[in-house]
Amino acid sequence: MRSHDHTVSATHGDMDQNTRDIIMREFRSGSSRVLITTDHLARGIDVQQVSLVINYDLPAQTENYLHRISRSGRFGRKGVAINFVTMDDERMLFDIQKFYNVVTEELPSNVADLI
Repeated sequence: MRSHDHTVSATHGDMDQNTRDIIMREFRSGSSRVLITTDHLARGIDVQQVSLVINYDLPAQTENYLHRISRSGRFGRKGVAINFVTMDDERMLFDIQKFYNVVTEELPSNVADLI
């Protein structure tokens, strides 16, 4: 993404807290427009401007799904969550839908026309 001039920040659980705080400040201020993170921040990102969450993989625990995607609709705003799902993930996706009583939809092939 950086090679295509996107400002990207990344965090993970092995980073020290000070470094994570700096990265989160950059993301909250808008100086970094993309945040890539591991599951360690599933409950810790409260950023009002987040409107899109992309899950590269589904969480290991069903309960964490809401914590991840709710970042895209905080404070009464609407948001979008996109999940990359493989055949191996189908059971977890079914469990998530059942747990939260929701139905997920396959991303349409004309998604660019919808934006």
